[in-house]
Amino acid sequence: MKIEVRGLAKQYGQVLAVSGVSFDVKEGELLGLLGPSGSGKTTVLRLIAGLETPSGGDIFIDGKRVNDLSVQERNIGFVFQHYALFKHMTVFDNIAFGLKIKKWGTKDIEERVTDLLRLMSLEGLHARYPHQLSGGQRQRVAIARALAPKPSVLLLDEPFGAVDAKVRQELREWLIRLHDNLNVTSLFVTHDQEEAMEVSGRIIVFSKGKLEQAGTPAEVYEEPATEFVARFIGAMNIVEGEVRKGTVGIGSLQFPAPGFPEGSRLQVGFRPYYVKVSEDPRRYRQSARLRHIYFLGVAYRLEIETEEGILLRSRMNKEEFRQYRFEVGQQVSYAVTQFRFLPQEGKQLPPTGPPHEPAAGPLTP
Repeated sequence: MKIEVRGLAKQYGQVLAVSGVSFDVKEGELLGLLGPSGSGKTTVLRLIAGLETPSGGDIFIDGKRVNDLSVQERNIGFVFQHYALFKHMTVFDNIAFGLKIKKWGTKDIEERVTDLLRLMSLEGLHARYPHQLSGGQRQRVAIARALAPKPSVLLLDEPFGAVDAKVRQELREWLIRLHDNLNVTSLFVTHDQEEAMEVSGRIIVFSKGKLEQAGTPAEVYEEPATEFVARFIGAMNIVEGEVRKGTVGIGSLQFPAPGFPEGSRLQVGFRPYYVKVSEDPRRYRQSARLRHIYFLGVAYRLEIETEEGILLRSRMNKEEFRQYRFEVGQQVSYAVTQFRFLPQEGKQLPPTGPPHEPAAGPLTP
């Protein structure tokens, strides 16, 4: 089922939790709603489910406006963060609960629950109670219960937030496989950037009740549309300077800025892996001092301080790192190989300038 959200708003007293949100969810898509606590993502999910009433805007499911329809009439499966399983019911009865409410026949219920137990890798656990299951198993039971009535849409609110990191990783991979098998239109709420990028086909980023950006994980990461997205998704170096003769200068760093008005202030953003660092002081034009080295398992993060006292982060894989003999405190050279101009929060880039200006290459002699 396709979902369309148009100008959605939700107000609690004087607090505007969601403001003018519009987006589409394609049929069969797994869409991630990402943002910090209080950004409005869960409220949007609950509005789509019918658990909250919009203060404004419209929700369409398969072309039908559903604002006035009850939860049951929308045919939506909802998975909560903390499982919400019935403690006094077995796994079988938890999964079958919605089917009994809908008055399915006994044989049909048994067949549907058996299919879901197999699909969720829960065979042999049908007679157990929730307290006898692991966190990952309980969450799979909760998802099976949501899927039992064959909903048109599956909504998941921080579904892996109550399990540890290892189980969370396993559940992510499992959810992707499950979605590929079922192809049910799904919305997935999380505050975890890595989780959203790994699980979702597309991501919608929320902040302060508003939609900041929508796109594929690669688009949102590589091409952040706002300062908030740049800072929230992954690590980003952000510096600010003034346009002089078509260039933004921040100390010794110079960024080409053709088309932007003279004297306008611009924020320049670049990911750590676009900061190339060498122990050879002649390799790159800019010089800095190496302040810290962080081991990240599959990579290293270097923190360097420029001559102007600006701290920048660089990232390189282990193979690249081993080519050098870095020591904290030593003088190094560096170059920024790619960058983007970012609008300041709540503002837009000067309209006469291009929205993004990639560097032509390393800023070297």
